[in-house]
Amino acid sequence: MIRRLGSDTVVNIRMAQNLPQKNEEYGTKDYWEPENSTFDWFKKYAEVAPLIREALPDTSARILMLGCGNSTLSEDMYDDGYKNIVNIDYSGVVIEQMRARHHESRPEMEWLEMDIRDLKFASDSFDVAIDKGTMDAMMTAKGDVWDPPQSVIDDCTKEVDEVLRVLRKGRGVFLYLTFGQPHFRKRYLTRPETTLDVKEIGAAFHYYLYVLKN
Repeated sequence: MIRRLGSDTVVNIRMAQNLPQKNEEYGTKDYWEPENSTFDWFKKYAEVAPLIREALPDTSARILMLGCGNSTLSEDMYDDGYKNIVNIDYSGVVIEQMRARHHESRPEMEWLEMDIRDLKFASDSFDVAIDKGTMDAMMTAKGDVWDPPQSVIDDCTKEVDEVLRVLRKGRGVFLYLTFGQPHFRKRYLTRPETTLDVKEIGAAFHYYLYVLKN
């Protein structure tokens, strides 16, 4: 189904639950909490697995999943050998649902209620952080995509600042999967003493994997 998120572009979403009446609802807890189902923005893991394996060759890496929601990404990565995954989301309801769903079949994963803008982890404590559409959800506030509200700028900046803080210095990797084109996203990801690589995915409709290394 074709759905416009914000005013960035048109996104092809395979819905696993009802579409919200307004795009801003994607950035609220109420939208994600009622259904104990699964939902993935953008590509499924199988479609991006080669890129992730290339960026993360060490399956023992400690991974922070930012805004995990009820996506299947963590379970798919776990089943592909990435056992050391810490999942966070600001919805305690979703975290409890996901913990209950996976605690027996995938016992090594952790599930924590936490705000990505205020991570409760020590500095230099993760090898990898992954954002699959979470920053995009924070961008669904009304406003001009070329001149976003200050609240959006602040939220996205805080997320990236916190991610870089908790990544291990000199070898940390931040993976961000989005439909957002570089001229809309680089402003949040460009930092001193880091490198940013952008991989374009797809043919008719493009997604992007941003690989930020500190």
